Amino acid sequence: MTVSFPDFLAQLVSNPALLVTVLLTLGVILVNGWTDAPNAIATCVSTRAIGPRAAIMMAAVFNFLGVFCMTMINATVAETIYNMVDFGSNAQEALIGLCAALFAIVLWATAAWWFGIPTSESHALIAGISGAAIAMHGGFSGINGAEWVKVLYGLLLSTLLGFAMGYFSAKLTALLFRRCERRKADNFFGYAQIAGGAAMAFMHGAQDGQKFMGVFLLGLFLAQGKAGVTSFHVPVWLMILCSIVMALGTSIGGYRIIKAVGMDMVKLEKYQGFSADLAGAGCLLISSLTGLPVSTTHTKTTAIMGVGAAKRLSFVNWGVVKEMVLTWVLTFPGCGIIGYLMAQLFMLIF
Repeated sequence: MTVSFPDFLAQLVSNPALLVTVLLTLGVILVNGWTDAPNAIATCVSTRAIGPRAAIMMAAVFNFLGVFCMTMINATVAETIYNMVDFGSNAQEALIGLCAALFAIVLWATAAWWFGIPTSESHALIAGISGAAIAMHGGFSGINGAEWVKVLYGLLLSTLLGFAMGYFSAKLTALLFRRCERRKADNFFGYAQIAGGAAMAFMHGAQDGQKFMGVFLLGLFLAQGKAGVTSFHVPVWLMILCSIVMALGTSIGGYRIIKAVGMDMVKLEKYQGFSADLAGAGCLLISSLTGLPVSTTHTKTTAIMGVGAAKRLSFVNWGVVKEMVLTWVLTFPGCGIIGYLMAQLFMLIF
């Protein structure tokens, strides 16, 4: 099932519930651009391979290309998120639960952004809708365990594979260019980093763009009173809309996250920045092709940790890493509880 853009606009004007749902979903996508998308361009900006404004424009273009191309090839990530929870057969109650989850995600992500910590909006999304589904059903019957297992696999993959690929990528790059003159190598890796940042932005769109399009379509169908839709086609207008809103979020608040990831955690040289981008993009490509919903934040930051550790362990600011890991650990229970409480509150109000 799908919906055309003219039909969507007509429904938006005539259906207040849809308008609220769309605004909340776009708010979550905006916050994702705020706190998650900057990870893709953190390294190339922090090493001054490219300026922040140009990097944001590049990220916007390649986010869209990632959303478009990967959705055409494999829309499994969007389908996984769409089918992860069951809010029940009552479309109105399900819509209330979804709106509560989206509101919880915005609260959680904004708090993390305020402290400059790159939390994962992917996991906040999953935790928020799961908490709301538990509230709607009064238990875990609304959770699709088979889809949740994919999330756990993705968490393990993004953390371990990201670190390992970052480590070995940095080692291999240093080995291959060990005889190269420093100035020439810096010039080469400056351009290579721009390509690496573009690749990371592309893969960010391929992963996170699909997740939020899945939720957008879920809200759209529920607002139409259709609670039983199990298959869908992602329209091109939705890909464009998600990419634009995500880019806007990056342009508004992305620098805090760029600083935390690309400057405070590890002081990167250009070849290291390229190695981190290469490792992160490779890990995300594997995840997208296999349909596993992983966190771009976890993937990129662990890749940077691996790159730093390849030089020496003390090269990584483990104090910053500790803060990030603590936030990651707290995201599932924290955002899940907020989603649960917001769903209970919304059900009382509405």
